[in-house]
Amino acid sequence: MMKGIFVFKRTNSDNNSFISLVKELDDYLTGINGEDDSFFRQFNSMDELQCVIVCYHNEKPVACGAFKIFNKTTVELKRMYVKHECRGKGVATKIVTELEIWAKELGYKTAILETSTIMNDALTLYKKNEYQVISNYGQYKNVKTSVCFGKELN
Repeated sequence: MMKGIFVFKRTNSDNNSFISLVKELDDYLTGINGEDDSFFRQFNSMDELQCVIVCYHNEKPVACGAFKIFNKTTVELKRMYVKHECRGKGVATKIVTELEIWAKELGYKTAILETSTIMNDALTLYKKNEYQVISNYGQYKNVKTSVCFGKELN
């Protein structure tokens, strides 16, 4: 049982906690993506991320997520990560919710994302949060290990 308070902070990709968490995420993804890792990394630049959520537990960074603008009405969720010891506690759902609220505040109508077909925790998370499988878009169009999701932000 984890005691203490979870705090969710809006920031951007210059945040040192975010940078540290993304390094852990990238190391984790390298193990999953294998030889395809460099393909996926090229689409995960942090330069464009002005809308980032970092979750702190007892003042330590434990999770993150972000979105970038995809088009005039749509944002793309990126860089979702929860440290292993904080998984299963609703942190990822809270980050998704906070990102959706932020996107709606900025006038966006839809959120989309891409994840791997073998990342069962991610697949479960997005389905639980009412994301629907959509056709693979953009650079993921012909990637057999990718699954894309979308959700209308009401």
